[in-house]
Amino acid sequence: MNVLVINCGSSSLKYQLIDSESQEVLAKGLCERIGIAGSAIVHQPKGSGKVKEEADMPDHTAAVKLVIEKLTDPSVGVIKSPDEIDAVGHRIVHGGEKFAGSVVITEEVISEIEKCSDLAPLHNPANLVGIRSCRAIMPDVPMVGVFDTAFHQTMPQKAYLYGLPYEYYKMYQVRRYGFHGTSHDFVSARAAEILGKKREDMKIIVCHLGNGASVSAVDHGKSVDTSMGLTPLEGLIMGTRSGDLDPAIIPFLAGRLGVDAEEVVNICNKKSGVLGLSGLSSDFRDLAEAADAGNEMARTALETYAYRVGKYIGAYTAAMNGVDAIVFTAGAGENNAEVRKLIGQYIGYLGTNIDEEKNRIRGEEVILSDEGAKVVTMVVPTNEELAIARETVRLV
Repeated sequence: MNVLVINCGSSSLKYQLIDSESQEVLAKGLCERIGIAGSAIVHQPKGSGKVKEEADMPDHTAAVKLVIEKLTDPSVGVIKSPDEIDAVGHRIVHGGEKFAGSVVITEEVISEIEKCSDLAPLHNPANLVGIRSCRAIMPDVPMVGVFDTAFHQTMPQKAYLYGLPYEYYKMYQVRRYGFHGTSHDFVSARAAEILGKKREDMKIIVCHLGNGASVSAVDHGKSVDTSMGLTPLEGLIMGTRSGDLDPAIIPFLAGRLGVDAEEVVNICNKKSGVLGLSGLSSDFRDLAEAADAGNEMARTALETYAYRVGKYIGAYTAAMNGVDAIVFTAGAGENNAEVRKLIGQYIGYLGTNIDEEKNRIRGEEVILSDEGAKVVTMVVPTNEELAIARETVRLV
């Protein structure tokens, strides 16, 4: 089965066409600046280089049409006809409490996703645009919604409630939801498989360390806690997000800066994190290079970031009353040896025994711990698109 995986942003559309049987990516690409002057598509068929082409994309429906054209193009395409697309899987950021798993998309499902838009105003409306655009172009192709929040719906009430009046949860669903669920699910399952064990018999901590970052506690196959909250702003220090902070900072800075609370939240989302701390970059490769060259604020940003990750690992070890495996994934988790080394300073007491030579390996599945370590530490590259494709096949 050929599954087209779609991930829509407000002005972008990422896609992959995946052969579900071989699990090969037949083609992938990105439509950028949708609805903005200078829009373009970057398309890459399997085994070939990227092809970039400027193209007029006034809306996401035009972008989907262009994706289909590229996939079926005689020179850069990988299928002969749109009829060879058997299903479409959509990444949807927020499913609220309604969706505890992936679902076949219907009008009723679309309506429920709309109701969650207040919880993810930057993401859900864009995801819905992608769904409607694909349905307009491919009305007879079955489509599935895969939610970032779904995997974390197994959290117990003691983990997802905030210390606020309970009526706010009942009235407005103010609670911890968590994100990156597709990644945490995929990576924890793969980690257990590599170790030759059943995930249902293990306690696993997954550290998804990209520009957006989160940690989850997966206890016997179920997410029991995760660092992101009502929105993706809570938790770890990230590329441009502040992560955890005293809520009183919001009105304090609003008064000092002469702006409203919404602008301070914008600063916390887009101008903070390691970018704000370093004053240099949100890219961990840049920070590691600058730190090696003697940039003190780059070093401070990395150490502060690693310290926060280490604290969450400790907290989730306590939450599960133990841990069998700690897994690093996503951009920095898979590729940045310096970040992993700094985090390793805070988890050695668990008996991780991380080998320095193994830790230098980038972007591959690797067990970092010495043989016989009490807690296995490892790297497992995430593959959210494949996970979405698998869910799509399972449901259609």
